[in-house]
Amino acid sequence: MAMGIRDFIAAAMATAGSVSPREAHGADAVIVDVREAGELAQTGRVAGSVHIPRGFLEARADPSAETAETCLTIALDTNQPVYVLCASGARAAMAAKTLTDMGYTARSIEGGLKGWRECGLPVETS
Repeated sequence: MAMGIRDFIAAAMATAGSVSPREAHGADAVIVDVREAGELAQTGRVAGSVHIPRGFLEARADPSAETAETCLTIALDTNQPVYVLCASGARAAMAAKTLTDMGYTARSIEGGLKGWRECGLPVETS
């Protein structure tokens, strides 16, 4: 039987796992927001998060690539946790699995930005 999106998300969650928004808030971790730029403009962002759209993640997380994101490569070198955020959690789960496969200590933030807001945690808006 062919896999569907729910299967991919479940497999990703089984590999990388997740953290609650409260655990992620204030943790010594890099928070990567994998939403598209328009989503950030519309709904805001977690202060201090790094914006890397999902489609660019591998190129920005590969330390050997010219496009590597320094804060990620440092996290890889120091084994600092990377917590991944999207709108509701699905893209973040798959991105966290990808980062885990690349050697990062990565987890998705449960519920995404929606869960973050529901916990009453701060969001920056432009």
